Amino acid sequence: LHQGAAMSKGVGRDDVTELVSYRTLRRVVGLLGMALPVVVAVWGWNLVHAFQPSISDYYSLRTRDAFVGILFAIAWFLFTYRGYDPIDRRAGEAACACALGVAFFPNSGGAVEQTVHYISATALFLILFFFSFFLFTRSDKKRHERTLMKNRRNVIYRACGIAILVCILLIGAYQGSVHFRLLAESNSLSALNPVFWLEAAALWAFGISWGVKGETVFKDS
Repeated sequence: LHQGAAMSKGVGRDDVTELVSYRTLRRVVGLLGMALPVVVAVWGWNLVHAFQPSISDYYSLRTRDAFVGILFAIAWFLFTYRGYDPIDRRAGEAACACALGVAFFPNSGGAVEQTVHYISATALFLILFFFSFFLFTRSDKKRHERTLMKNRRNVIYRACGIAILVCILLIGAYQGSVHFRLLAESNSLSALNPVFWLEAAALWAFGISWGVKGETVFKDS
């Protein structure tokens, strides 16, 4: 099915082989995204016996090795990602640049570094939302012509995309409330580290979306 669709678009057999190999790449990218919050949280707990307010705050601990390393791996895979259309490549390259921005500019640095870090992180999540909600759901067939598994995958892609977007909005609302002193940084909500869990949820949604895109589940026969 994939070969037929690709050949109908004028993609050669060698190119089809490359595109099929992206299934594995998508699975790896998804797995790395899901692993990031787990690895830094477990390692960080062993170091200081406490969760950090956000995933980015793990840069200040020895966990920076895992934080930066996983981000570099994700960035590299996104840079090499091509897909069927040029927009896939452009989105992958943009996401790569944002992931590197998060890794190179820690949120514990100066004002410029912090600004670049937060802009890069926000843009990265928005691009991941774009991948899930818009790019992964595309098809050259009408809804009634698609396979049952494709329609099911599209439901998961859209759900994951919405989850990523909701997490971003909630993080923004929380940070804005703290900035404008609508919430105190020492309140009971802050003690639960909501930013960390929202970032982790967004990364898990990203990982699920890319795992499904790699046809780990709901694949066509």
